[in-house]
Amino acid sequence: MKKNIKVDKKLTTEYDKTKAYNIEEAIELTKKLSKTKFDASIEVHFHLGIDTKKGEQQIRLTVALPHGTGKTIKVAAFVTPEKEKVTKDAGADYVGGAELITEIKKTEKTDFQVAIAEPALMKSLASIAKILGTRGLMPSPKNETITTDPAKTVGELKKGKISLKNDDTGNIHTTIGKVSFEVNKLLENYTTLLEAIKKAKPAGSKGIYLKNISLSSTMGPGIKIAI
Repeated sequence: MKKNIKVDKKLTTEYDKTKAYNIEEAIELTKKLSKTKFDASIEVHFHLGIDTKKGEQQIRLTVALPHGTGKTIKVAAFVTPEKEKVTKDAGADYVGGAELITEIKKTEKTDFQVAIAEPALMKSLASIAKILGTRGLMPSPKNETITTDPAKTVGELKKGKISLKNDDTGNIHTTIGKVSFEVNKLLENYTTLLEAIKKAKPAGSKGIYLKNISLSSTMGPGIKIAI
């Protein structure tokens, strides 16, 4: 317990909690203040000026980070037989149609983080919609996981394409890389993400849209970013 207290006091002397740092300084500080023994993720948190009670102000978007997140994701692709080989070659971890759907219906196992589907397979997915839906895995046009080119979509996901949506308090949280990433790569990922969120501003959002942005590593302190 004493050791944790000493670490916390040391951290507070290395940065100013009340200061908003420029993004380059914030990234360097976040990397420096990461004290985990593993390669921690670097997360960015946006507090947005939106009314989450209004459907038209909900934020949903996909962003292709130029350097990925550093995380390995598993992708399940529900495709027609003629697309199975090319989708598998693109890196999909689970590929199939009726047989894959039947297997998931039987076992209820979903050992993947993202599911994509060709439009022709959507009717068949109805039998496992409850399983996928409750786990946030149901393919949807809103996050571009219903696709006529599954191989291309799988490739983008494997390279770092992410889906985002705001929570009930108007915040968006996501990962932009690992502590081991070079500063310039984290900067490029952050800039790409920031521009996408700016473009997603709802027409009905009044006043300040980007209220607060902060950066942190896994288990690390939050660093305010100057807007």
